[in-house]
Order: sequence, then C-alpha cells, then structure tokens
Amino acid sequence: MARAVRLERVTLGVLAVTVAVVALVAGQSQAMKVAWIEDSLSFLPPLAFLVAVRIAGRRPTPRHPYGYHRSVGVGHLVAAVALLAMGTFLVVDSGSGLLTGERPPIGVTSLFGTPVWSGWLMVAAMTLTSIPPVILGRMKMTLAEELHDKVLYADADMNKADWMTGLATVAGVLGIGMGLWWADAVAALVVSTSILKDGVTNLRGAVADLVDSRPTTYDDAAPHPLVGQLETVLRQLPWVHQADVRVRDEGHVFHVEGFVVPAAGITPTLEQLAAARKRCADLDWKIEDVVLAPVAALPEDQVPR
Repeated sequence: MARAVRLERVTLGVLAVTVAVVALVAGQSQAMKVAWIEDSLSFLPPLAFLVAVRIAGRRPTPRHPYGYHRSVGVGHLVAAVALLAMGTFLVVDSGSGLLTGERPPIGVTSLFGTPVWSGWLMVAAMTLTSIPPVILGRMKMTLAEELHDKVLYADADMNKADWMTGLATVAGVLGIGMGLWWADAVAALVVSTSILKDGVTNLRGAVADLVDSRPTTYDDAAPHPLVGQLETVLRQLPWVHQADVRVRDEGHVFHVEGFVVPAAGITPTLEQLAAARKRCADLDWKIEDVVLAPVAALPEDQVPR
C-alpha cells in the first residue's frame, strides 16, 4: 500500500507537468484539446485512490459498524461517472467537428529565433509525455492485483492506454501537416471513444460492487477464487454436513457470512465454531470479517444456487 501511495503521488506530479506542457503547445488542434482534457481527467483516479485509502483505514464506529472500506467503491464510482460524462461530451464534440468539416490551423512559431512548424512541437510533446504514464501504469497494475484495489487498477489501465492517446494525437497532427483536414477530428474521436469506454467499463464494475454482486477479481474478469476456497474449507470440517457462503466485497477486504449444516447428531461447540472461523480468516488477508451461522438447512433465499 505504501508503494501504491508513492506511485500515485508521483503520478500526480507527472500529470501536472504533462497538462502544462500539452496546454502550451495545443494550439487549435481538436486532437490536442481532447488529449489535454484526457490528461486533466487522469487526475481523478489517483486522487480518488489517495482519498479512499485515507478514509478506508478508519476504525468502525456505531454509525458505521462495517468500517469505511466502501470508500474505495465510492471513489471508483466518482471517477467512473466523471470519465463517462466527459467521454460522452468529447465524442459528440469531436463527431460534430468531423461532420461540419472544421479545419484547425497549425501555424509557425519562433523557437530560439528560428521559425518552426507548431505541429513538430505538438508531436514532440505528445511523444515525451506518453512515456511516463505507460511505465507507471505497469508498475501499478501489479500492486492493484496484490491489494485487490479496483480504483488503482482503473488508474493503471488508463495509464497503460495513454500511448494510444499519444499515437492517435500525433497521427492527427501529422495528418493536418499532410493536408488531411479530417485527420485531426478522427484522432480526437478515437481518443474520446477511449475515454468513453473507460467510463462505461469502470461504471459497470463500481455499481456492481456497491450493490453487493458476487465478488470478482481486481479486473472484474472472473469470480474471485476465495469464494470457492471458503466453501471448501467449511465443507472439509469433520462435523459439517453442508456449507455455503455469501461474500460481500467491501473494497480492499471481504465480509463473509457462512452457513453450515452440522452432521447428524452433532451440535458444534463454541470452540469448533471459533476454530472454523479462524481457518476461514487465515485463508487470505482480504478476509477481514467472518460470521458463521449453524443452520438446520441451507437457506435458499440467502445463498441462492
């Protein structure tokens, strides 16, 4: 977690420089404008992560008996909604520019007394500023898996895809230089679509977690394997006839409710229940809270098959 916090702070510093550089050379290019907006939006995931981490560490209170781990999901939702809204706006804006045939001018600027086509400055700026996010994204991806942090994963995924933004923007600027007036608008539309896709994907995952859907892996690619492992641990106990669990993803950690049907003629003792609970909790650090309930039959309405 400490490494992840450091990486996100470095990311904020890199983004501040990137936004300033892109703003200086953007000119009238639609693609450069969209790239600058995307870089500005990239502040949201690291900020959401840093705020969520700070809040999630608070101890439970009478008003919040489950603690504050849900702050991770709230941060994920805030970032996703912002990406979705801005992505939709930029797709409409870029598409309208393409349909109306806007021809953004790229002039000449003086660099140390030498006239230089502004497009070369744009190409250099986008190429150089696209490198750090890709490196940071790959570093954060590993930590996102270890921490089971979907906000960090969303940020890492956006960082890894930044090279696409840089490449599309460079192509658009060079297209204008070659006389292809539509290249700038097409590049802007490609980048805008990427932002919209990020927003849709993250919004789907954030809402699913907040409405207590089945826990998934950090990238939402599959059901989380800990659910099956918990059921296996409980079913292997010698005094258990049947067992099922339902698991709630609280952000970084899981809340587990286990329902166990004792074998015929056996009434589990407090010591047996405590030992079973400990075995479940010892499976993984993410299993923070385990509640076991001995029942006569598995409640179908609470653990649907």
